[in-house]
Amino acid sequence: MPEGDTVHRAAQRLHDALAGSEVTRFELRVPQLATADLRGMPVHSVVARGKHLLHRIGEWTLHSHLKMEGEWRVYRRGEPWRKPAFQARAIVGTEEWDTVGFDLADIDLVPTRDEGSLVDYLGPDPLGPDWDPAEATRRLGADPRAAHVAVLDQRNVAGFGNVYANEMLFVRGILPTKPATEVDAAALLDLGARMIRANVHRAARTFTGEDRPGRRFWVYGRAGKPCRRCGTLIQEGSLGAGPTSERNVFWCPRCQV
Repeated sequence: MPEGDTVHRAAQRLHDALAGSEVTRFELRVPQLATADLRGMPVHSVVARGKHLLHRIGEWTLHSHLKMEGEWRVYRRGEPWRKPAFQARAIVGTEEWDTVGFDLADIDLVPTRDEGSLVDYLGPDPLGPDWDPAEATRRLGADPRAAHVAVLDQRNVAGFGNVYANEMLFVRGILPTKPATEVDAAALLDLGARMIRANVHRAARTFTGEDRPGRRFWVYGRAGKPCRRCGTLIQEGSLGAGPTSERNVFWCPRCQV
């Protein structure tokens, strides 16, 4: 699923294809933006902010969010798409490349001077150039909710999703329901930052250090299987800030307290 590492890799691919070129094709297939046209404008950069993508084109910023199913793909101009055209929500093309956003959940187009209105609420991003571990620690450590919920709140720290939350809490030996105010937030975030930085250049995430299918996760998706450390069966439940934001939670009842 798209988490911060996936989005940052996507931003790099898009930047490599588009930056420094002039837009020759621009389509936003959403009703409120269907008439927008940035053809003829230069692409300055494509960057990630947490799980958000920002195309800076001319004096405009195209913002998109992948949510659960979205993705951006890069094709040589004229190359057949390998996903159905009806799933395309955004197209930014140059003379050499077509970049296509499929199944995007959120699309916005704002003047670049106003892009902060879309992303300034986010907490520090461990993959960003301005990563501020002290500020992220302050935000997470002041959150009285369950640690799993607090890690997922993008206002505390930007980029961690459900996979990271589960794996981070296991490695630190923290029960997912333990209040974030009662955990070592600095140590937890230092671990998470090292994990996501190690994975950002990998085709497949690994948290155990092993790169074989079925061996990459400590607890995520392993309900009913023995803990890799102690052999106790991994448990599964759900947690969320509200009924519509619950996520699957996995933990070892012996290793996490």
